[in-house]
Amino acid sequence: MVFLKPYIIIMKRLILAFWCLPLAVFSQNFNNDLKQIQESEAKSALHRQTFRANANTGNYDLKYHKLELEVDPAEAFISGTVTSYFLAKENLDRITFELTSNMTVSGVTKNGNALSFTQNDDDEVVVLLPETQQAGVLDSLSISYSGNPVASGFGAFEQSEHNGKPIVWTLSEPYGAKAWWPCKQDLIDKIDSIDVYIKTPRFNADSDPYYAVANGVELSQEIDGDFKTTRYKHRHPIPAYLIAMAVTNYDIYNHTVANNGNPFEIVNYVYPENLDYAKNSTPVTVDIMNLFTNLFEEYPYADEKYGHAQFGWGGGMEHTTVSFMGSFNRNLIAHELAHQWFGNKVTCGSWKDIWLNEGFATYLSGLVIEDLDGEDYFNAWKAERISNITSRTDGAVYLSDTDTLSVNRIFSSRLSYNKGAMVLHMLRKKLGDEAFYKGLKDYLQDEALAFGYAKTADLQSVLQTSTGQDLTAFFNDWVYGEGYPSYTIIVDQTTETNVSITINQIQSHSSVSFFEAGVPIRLLGASGEVLDLVLDHTVNNQVFNETVDFKVSNALFNVDNDIISNNNNLTLGVSDSQIQNDIQVYPNPSNHIVYLEKPAALQVHGIRVYNALGQTLSTSNWVHQLDVSSYANGLLFIKIQTNKGVVYKTIIKN
Repeated sequence: MVFLKPYIIIMKRLILAFWCLPLAVFSQNFNNDLKQIQESEAKSALHRQTFRANANTGNYDLKYHKLELEVDPAEAFISGTVTSYFLAKENLDRITFELTSNMTVSGVTKNGNALSFTQNDDDEVVVLLPETQQAGVLDSLSISYSGNPVASGFGAFEQSEHNGKPIVWTLSEPYGAKAWWPCKQDLIDKIDSIDVYIKTPRFNADSDPYYAVANGVELSQEIDGDFKTTRYKHRHPIPAYLIAMAVTNYDIYNHTVANNGNPFEIVNYVYPENLDYAKNSTPVTVDIMNLFTNLFEEYPYADEKYGHAQFGWGGGMEHTTVSFMGSFNRNLIAHELAHQWFGNKVTCGSWKDIWLNEGFATYLSGLVIEDLDGEDYFNAWKAERISNITSRTDGAVYLSDTDTLSVNRIFSSRLSYNKGAMVLHMLRKKLGDEAFYKGLKDYLQDEALAFGYAKTADLQSVLQTSTGQDLTAFFNDWVYGEGYPSYTIIVDQTTETNVSITINQIQSHSSVSFFEAGVPIRLLGASGEVLDLVLDHTVNNQVFNETVDFKVSNALFNVDNDIISNNNNLTLGVSDSQIQNDIQVYPNPSNHIVYLEKPAALQVHGIRVYNALGQTLSTSNWVHQLDVSSYANGLLFIKIQTNKGVVYKTIIKN
């Protein structure tokens, strides 16, 4: 969900000097889009924070709604009848629906017979059943009502204008559906299927034809004098907040998705004054749809449609099968479409797991960049995520109980969006593309999760079963743990065919004792040779000996921005093993004096002592001893600049 509002979080930008201007402009635009997404979703969540599921609606399970609605885009008014089928979870003598108290219920019927009911100031319609409905029994009733939904103050139903033409549209996320129809707003009770009938005038005052849009596939348009009734059906589980409608003088055009021989339509409902702009912008939706389908699975609602409906806010909302759009920029299109899989088909099961919605939608937007723009742009995108994630030393993807009390924390662009996205990328690199995408397909198709709800433990369980890998350490470090690692890496070519790489890390937050990760190193030769390594770093002071067939002239860390990390220090040491052996540093470990010895003929131009953060502790010319007693315990590095190259030594201060 995205709205163009003032930003509440300023994201730090990292624009590397070697990127060209188009990359920088692209990166800025993506970050601006993400800020809008984060801010708007946080704003809407303010209502959710104060919401508590109505205990009086918890004793039945909704199965079906038939919404028969009548609206005129020129008026802030709605009337209609909603027929609901529900399964009793316990013996019922009454049933409660939610409807704002400013709306008027004119009658409730069951099998054509009138039922007694009351409305109260708690936005409830309480219906007395003629006889006790036994647990496990399916039954139905119909509620007829009317009123001005705008007056409720929920902002879920808007009557306004575009270019002087009337429009009505709804946006019920998160708990505004009760402002315009009698419903049950419990996110753990998705409605199995719906039919929506929207009766409107055929034309506006300027004789422009009205068109109505809602979830699902359009079945018919029936003309009755000056009125038209448009019918939609949707046959997949859906929560009340994702049910939506809009009516105005839309221009309508389609894109066809081939869908491996089972084509379906992307239907665009656009203001006439924006038709040219939209037609230039929306064709990319087909490319994005094809990408997501190929990577994950067929679009979940391919038997109905996907679509965009322009509406009166500045961003977008991922209503099932039809995203309401304030604009048609590619990032917005990708984000709202991604939610059809991750958010609509499989919905996060709690606030703690919000990254299962937002981290996924953010990463899928990045995958669009990778596919359509290429690796340079994707690497720039990843660098931006990492820069923002590591702008602070704390923060986990998964929320604590206390975190769930803060809307800004739930919808943190740094953690729920960016870190969630990069954790998914690191999972992809850890598992490999084939296993990663198969695991996510299994997640989307899991019978216990599909068209329902998932928690982080469910994702981990499915991925472990799918890949056969134990991901406990990964999830503990990168999802549940806070912060990130900082690496100190020394690369020495000890022989013509061997490179020795020593890796150490410190952690930015005490919640993680050690980040186990594949550390990406690129070795470069003077003649253009390249060797990419991913080293399985499991303990500090770990030494990797790798075979090379060229003289290493340079070494780089995390070139493709595949790992969350910051404050790193990589140094290419002297390749002459004799020089390494000629300089002796002892005792090791030491808590006070460290002695240094060298051959008389070897000239030393300077000595630098630094810690695992890369922070310089002391510098000097050649000395025979160093006093380390004042330094913090841990790993220390000694860089010795000689006339024959740079020598590195490590000692442990205890």
